[in-house]
Amino acid sequence: MRAWYNILSMDADRDHDRRGIVDSVNQTAALISREIDRGIPSRRIVLAGFSQGGAIAVQLALKFSQRLAGLIALSTYLLFPDRLDGQVHEANRKLPVFAGHGTSDPIVPFAMGESMSRQLESIGYPVEWHSYPMQHAVCPQEISDITTWLRGRLG
Repeated sequence: MRAWYNILSMDADRDHDRRGIVDSVNQTAALISREIDRGIPSRRIVLAGFSQGGAIAVQLALKFSQRLAGLIALSTYLLFPDRLDGQVHEANRKLPVFAGHGTSDPIVPFAMGESMSRQLESIGYPVEWHSYPMQHAVCPQEISDITTWLRGRLG
């Protein structure tokens, strides 16, 4: 199965595939840096991801050293939630976040997405949280809500 990293457990207290996570975060950071080098201002870049890709997007966005426009985290969760505040780079401390999750998601439990949003809010992130009557997917209403949110960030 293609993956960003090996899932050893969905339990936040368990060990994660740290090497796989670091590799994916670094590869994604390199892509963003390449776009910045090509002339795209970092403040016009929104990092987005779904499920495992969302976990990588969250991990990277919080610690990216240049200010980003926002973060879209869909049907996802926090990696290393016990070290959340220590992972944050000052450049993105107040990064706007759109978080969406299906209320009957059998892959990433709804409570994990809800917990991620609460934890980000608890350290000062402006999170716009949305729940949808769906499983591990994206629905038309979520796409519409993301469109509205993106227009608010990028004009």
